[in-house]
Amino acid sequence: MQEFNDIDFTERDTLFVEVILPLSLSKNYIYRVPFDLNEQTAVGKRVIVQFGKSKIYTALIKTISQMAPALYQAKYIIDVIDEYPVVNSRQLQFWDWITEYYLCNEGEVMSAALPAGLKLASETIIILREEISLDDLEITDKEQILIAALEKQKRLTVDQISKLLGQKTVFPLIRSLLDKEIIYIAEEVLEKYKPLLKSYITLNPFYQEEGNFKHLFEVLERAPKQLDALLTYIKLSKTGIEISRQQLLEESSCGQAALKSLLDKEIFFLKKKVVSRLNDESDDMILNFKLSAAQSVALQRIETEFQTKDVVLLHGITASGKTQVYIKLIEQAIEKGGQVLFLLPEIALTTQIVERIKRYFGDAIGVYHSKFNDNERVEIWNNVMNGKYKIVLGARSAVFLPFKDLKLIVVDEEHESSYKQNEPAPRYQARDAAVYLAHLHQSKIILGSATPSIESYYNAQNHKYGLVTLNERFGGVELPIQEVVGIAEETKKKKMVSYFSSVLIDDITATLERKEQVILFQNRRGYATILICKTCGFAPKCVNCDVSLTFHKSSGKLHCHYCGYHESSMNICPACGSVHIEQKGFGTERVEEELSLIFPEVKIARLDVDSTRTKNSLQKIIGDFQEKKTDILIGTQMVAKGLDFDNVTLIGVINADTLLNYPDFRAFERSFQLLAQVAGRAGRRDKRGKVCIQAYDADHRIIKQVVDNNYLEMYNDEIAERKQFHYPPFTRLIFINVKHKDSNLLNAASARFASMLRVQLGSRVLGPEQPLVSRIRNYYIKQLIIKSDKATAIHKVKAVLKQTIADFNAENTYKGVIIQIDVDPY
Repeated sequence: MQEFNDIDFTERDTLFVEVILPLSLSKNYIYRVPFDLNEQTAVGKRVIVQFGKSKIYTALIKTISQMAPALYQAKYIIDVIDEYPVVNSRQLQFWDWITEYYLCNEGEVMSAALPAGLKLASETIIILREEISLDDLEITDKEQILIAALEKQKRLTVDQISKLLGQKTVFPLIRSLLDKEIIYIAEEVLEKYKPLLKSYITLNPFYQEEGNFKHLFEVLERAPKQLDALLTYIKLSKTGIEISRQQLLEESSCGQAALKSLLDKEIFFLKKKVVSRLNDESDDMILNFKLSAAQSVALQRIETEFQTKDVVLLHGITASGKTQVYIKLIEQAIEKGGQVLFLLPEIALTTQIVERIKRYFGDAIGVYHSKFNDNERVEIWNNVMNGKYKIVLGARSAVFLPFKDLKLIVVDEEHESSYKQNEPAPRYQARDAAVYLAHLHQSKIILGSATPSIESYYNAQNHKYGLVTLNERFGGVELPIQEVVGIAEETKKKKMVSYFSSVLIDDITATLERKEQVILFQNRRGYATILICKTCGFAPKCVNCDVSLTFHKSSGKLHCHYCGYHESSMNICPACGSVHIEQKGFGTERVEEELSLIFPEVKIARLDVDSTRTKNSLQKIIGDFQEKKTDILIGTQMVAKGLDFDNVTLIGVINADTLLNYPDFRAFERSFQLLAQVAGRAGRRDKRGKVCIQAYDADHRIIKQVVDNNYLEMYNDEIAERKQFHYPPFTRLIFINVKHKDSNLLNAASARFASMLRVQLGSRVLGPEQPLVSRIRNYYIKQLIIKSDKATAIHKVKAVLKQTIADFNAENTYKGVIIQIDVDPY
C-alpha cells in the first residue's frame, strides 16, 4: 500500500487509511475517509471507527493511500480525534519491529504502547470520581447529563453513554471530562508507588502586608495557641517562605486544633510537596558529588567505547556508584539538546534512585509506568512528545513513549527478569527492545549491572558491546563479610532454632544491640507452602490450576498464586476426616511469626506481594524502615531490588537451596544474581556489613562464587555448560504454549501442530510436553520448544512458525485451541 505521509489532501481526493485497532487481529483493516475529513487525516492520528456490526473503537492511522481494498468494501471512518499525531514515524517503525521479532500483531503492540485514555472503545467503562467540585469548571449540557447519569448508575460503558446521549461518537466528550478529572477509566490501576508528600505551611499573602499583619496580632490576642503558632512561623520562616507542618507543630505549643483553626480562617495556607525519602546527607551527596577516581576512569572509558560502539555494558559491583556515572552521561546528552530514557526494572522498588535523579535534574523529568493513573500517563505521553520532559524514568513500558530526539538510554539492573513481559502479548524484553530503539534513534545505550546477564556479558566479550568495569565501592566502603552456614550440620548439632541457625541468631542479636538494622531474605511468600494430611496424604489443590494451594495465616485461607482462587484453610481432612494436618515448607509469613517469638520486643516488617496490596502500604513499609521505625525487614526478592539503607549491616538468607534447585537452565545464573544483589544491601557508607547465607548444600559452587564475589568464574562455568548443551547465547529459543479446556483435544492438537512444524524445522522442534504447571485458569497446557542454532536464520524459523499457525488455525478440527508464542523466553 503506497504511503502518503507529508502530502496535503483536498476535499476532492478519495482517501483510504490503513488503521491499527487495539485488538488481537491477524491483519490491519482499511477504511475510507469522508471528504470533509481529508485535510485532518495524517499518519499517527487517532480515528474513530466501527468494527463489526456495532462496536466502536479508537484506531490509529498507519498509512494513507488512494487505493481501495480489493476484497471488501471499506467502511467510512467516523471522526478524526487528534489535531496533531499522537504517535510518530519512529514509533511506528518500533511497533513493526516488536510485531515481527516477538511474533505478535500490531493491535497487541498498540494496546501495550498507548495509555488507556488514548484508546477508548465501546466496552470501556467510565466511572465518576468521588468528591468532585464542579463550581469552577465549565460544564456543557451533555456533560451535565452524563455526570447526572453516572451519579445514579455509578459506572457506564462508552456504548451506554452513546445511547444515553443519542449520538454515535462520544469520545470527545469523554476526553473532555477526563481532562477535567471528573471521570476516570475502570482500566486504571491504583498507584502503588506514590511520591512522598510532605505538608507545608505558608502565610496568606494578604497578611504579609504590614498593616494587615498588625491587625492579625490583635485578632489572635484571645487565642494564645494560634498566636504562638504565628510567632513560631515568623521565627522559623524569616523570609516568608513555607515551613513544614511537622516542624511548626514540634516547635510551637499550638497543637492540631489551633493549627486547623488558622487554616480554616485562611490565615495559613497548606500545600503538599513531593519530597525525597532520602535524608539530607544523601541529598547533599547527590547534588554536590564529585566522581571518585574509579568512577572518572569508568566514565572516560564509556565515552571512548561510545566512539566505536552504540551499546556499552557497565559492570560495576554493588555500591560502586553506577548512578553517579549515569548522571554525568545524562548531563552530556541533555547538553546536546536530546532526551534520555532511564529504564528501571520496578519503579515502585527503586524510589531512592528516582528521587535522587529528580532532585539533581529538577522538573524536566517524567516518571512513567503502568501503576500511575490514566490521566498522569497521558500527560507524560504528551510532555515527552512536545519535548518538555528531557528525562524519563520508567519501567519497561516506557520504551513505547513518543521521543522526539532520544540521545541516550540507560538500562539499570539490566539482568532483571522483570524487564520481560510475560502476559499478555507482546511478550517483549524491554532491555533488548531498548537496544533496537537506540538503533532507530541513532542514540547510545548503556546497560548497567553488578551481575550482568549471561547474554549481555557474552556480547561484550565478543566485542558486540563495549565493556567497562567498576570494581571499587564508592567512598571506600568495604564489601561485606560473607559467611555460609550449613543447615544440615546445624540441625545435626541441634543448633537450629526454628529456621534460624545459632550463627544467624547471634548475628541478629549483635546487630540489634548496635542499634543497626537487619534484612532477611526468603524467596517464598505465604505461611506454609503446602498443607498435607498425615493420615491419607491428601493435599488441597486449586480448582482452576494444577498446583497446590499455599496457606496464608494472615487471611486464614489457602491461596493459588497463579489464578487468585482461595478457600478456607483445612483443619479437617476432607478425604478421610483426620485432624492430623501437617504444614510443609515455609514462606515469609512463617519466618516473620517465628522471628517474633525469638525477638518479641523487636519491630519486624514483611515486604512481599501480600503485604503491599493495599494503597500506600509499600511506601509505608519502606519509609518506616528508612526512618528506623522497623528493626528487621523480612522479604522475598523485593528486598534485593534497588534499596539502599545506610543502617543495614546484616543480611540473612534463610534458605538458598530454594533458588538453586529450580528446574531451569538459568537457575544458577539467577541464583548468583539474586544472592549477590541481596548481599549488596549490607554495609554502606562508614559501616561494613555482614551476610549470613544458610543452605543445606553449603558447598555449592554458586554459593562459593557469591561469597568470593567472583562473577567471572560463574560466567565461565555457565557459558561452557550452555555451549555444551546448546542453550542461549549459542542458540535461540522460542516457547510455544498450546492451550485448551479439553485435555484430550489439547493432546491431539499439540501433537498435530508439532508434526506440522517438523515438516520444515525437523529436530529443532522439541515436544509437546507438559510444563511444570500443566493447567492454569482451567486451560490445560502443552509446551513445544523451537531451538534454533545461530547458523539458521531466526527470521526464517519465525516465518515457518507464522505460516504453520495460519495453516493450523484453518483446520476446523482444532477450533478454540490457543497458541501463544514467547520469543527469547527469559
